[in-house]
Amino acid sequence: MDNKLITITEKVLKNKLIDKSEAYFLSDIAGAGVYKLFSYANSIKSYFRGDTIDLCSIVNAKSGACPEDCSYCAQSAHYNTKVDVYPIIPIDKIIARAIEAKKNGARRFCIVTSGRKTDDKEIKTIANYVNQIKDLGLLACATLGILGEEEIRILKESGLDRYHHNLETSEAFFPEICTTHTYAEKVITIKRAKELGLSVCSGGIFGLGEGWEERIEMAFALRDLDVDSVPINFLSPVPGTPLEGKGYLNPLEALKIIAIYRFILPDKEIRICGGRNTALRTLQPFIFISGADSLLIGNYLTTSGRNPEEDRRTMEDLGLRW
Repeated sequence: MDNKLITITEKVLKNKLIDKSEAYFLSDIAGAGVYKLFSYANSIKSYFRGDTIDLCSIVNAKSGACPEDCSYCAQSAHYNTKVDVYPIIPIDKIIARAIEAKKNGARRFCIVTSGRKTDDKEIKTIANYVNQIKDLGLLACATLGILGEEEIRILKESGLDRYHHNLETSEAFFPEICTTHTYAEKVITIKRAKELGLSVCSGGIFGLGEGWEERIEMAFALRDLDVDSVPINFLSPVPGTPLEGKGYLNPLEALKIIAIYRFILPDKEIRICGGRNTALRTLQPFIFISGADSLLIGNYLTTSGRNPEEDRRTMEDLGLRW
């Protein structure tokens, strides 16, 4: 195992891409071997990404009443989750959250809305918000669903830096978690954003019931799409959703996902996002020594996150910058 792991690592460090058989070999590593996997993933991260952690924060700008049936989501109207439901919040609340994010060390700030897509009136409102976020010295990002070319162009012209649109899981497994829109629609949206000159953030959620095959397939799809940032989320089962009975991933399995994604996507941002408190528990500092170079700080969409001060202290203790 050691020799093959070293060989695969050296291949990546020579700017060569690994294939699926090598990725499956990495996924089979178990026991004490996972710590070696983390170490080699960290060496790849250091080589391609250095020791600076990219921090971002989000605001749930429009919540609940979503017509989509994503089985993990607290905001779907198909399920009784008791989530807050409200329209797009006013600019003063957006700016207050953006200022707070910047004080906490965030470089990027993302406006997130629930729903299949954002309508024309909302797009114009959000375009104005984006312009003001940019004026604060933050990189503006948005998560607004499945958008068309003109909608994306309006956002780009307003100063949007990055569009976030997760694949969520592999193409084959996607119908198991959502039936109201398709994986293909997601891919089209990602390609549109890239073609119009936006940076793209796309990843998924782990712990939905998928196996290593689905995890690896999604990683290779993201590599083919050449996205810039890959958010890794871990399922936090929400009461009232079809996945409420799912348990949490084991912390070492969660870290193993991060490490293998670093091998497959060596030069991309690997961004750890929702669910890390419950999936990683006391092992959260290990994300920085198993391949991650980016972090979502503060609260998530419908759940509380880790105190940003704790994250900053962890990074400082590890000798990292942000």
